[in-house]
Amino acid sequence: MDAQFRTYRECDYPALSDFLVELNREDKSHVNWNWARLEWMIEHPEFDRGAAGSIGLWLAGEKVVGAAIYDMYFGEAFCAALPEYAALYPEILDYAYRELKDEAGLGISVCDGNLFEIGEAKRAGFVLTEQKETVMSIELDGELSSSLPDGLTLKELHHEKDAETLQWLFWQGFDHGGDRAEFERSDKGVSHLRMHFRKELSLGAMTPDGEGAAYCCLWFREGTDYAYVEPVCTIPAYRGRGAAKALLYEALNRARALGANRAYVISDQVFYEKLGFRKDRTFSFYWKK
Repeated sequence: MDAQFRTYRECDYPALSDFLVELNREDKSHVNWNWARLEWMIEHPEFDRGAAGSIGLWLAGEKVVGAAIYDMYFGEAFCAALPEYAALYPEILDYAYRELKDEAGLGISVCDGNLFEIGEAKRAGFVLTEQKETVMSIELDGELSSSLPDGLTLKELHHEKDAETLQWLFWQGFDHGGDRAEFERSDKGVSHLRMHFRKELSLGAMTPDGEGAAYCCLWFREGTDYAYVEPVCTIPAYRGRGAAKALLYEALNRARALGANRAYVISDQVFYEKLGFRKDRTFSFYWKK
């Protein structure tokens, strides 16, 4: 069946999410862009929602078979098509460059083992750079054991009901400082869409006074065989005590019970390596000005 092009509408979100599930079902050369990364990004306060109508979709009937998605802002994009629609890839690249670039051009990340996409990117005028993205993974083939530091308790945190707690934790955990007044003045954004959020995989380590000390969230959908780690953070006062490790291991154990046999994280940090994650794939960025 021929594919028809149109731009993204909010009602297309389930079909776009399903596209990313299918894209990563067998071949994990696009696992740096999976359904969970999309879901995390779209509700992130830094995501440029006003430009969402520029996302390009290629559809066979109601099914998304190809997509060009910008990453937070214009200037970087993800481009892919289902294997049986690989002939669309040059058209997808062309659209992404025309519509999703910024003043510096457009960068796309391509798996270092995907020779077809590398060749097409080069033919389209994209040039290899030194910028890379690493995906690490861990096999979930047994129970992982770790405990929270004394004085901290485990709590499942909901992205809407516990929004203030989470936002303050993120503010400190991602090194914006400890000034509560400055945090209160900041534009915290609003969570828009978490269709597949699972509270049992959203875990906080809480202090005796109810403040968040560390956080870990995993994403898992029935019908897939992997979990995705995003985000993990610890506030400065509690770093180095094992809180994030305990939360991550507990979340991984829960994801395993739900059916995940592997978990992925986009990172090359030693923190994950120490916890048993290993480099799975690398993705190089190709740029066109």
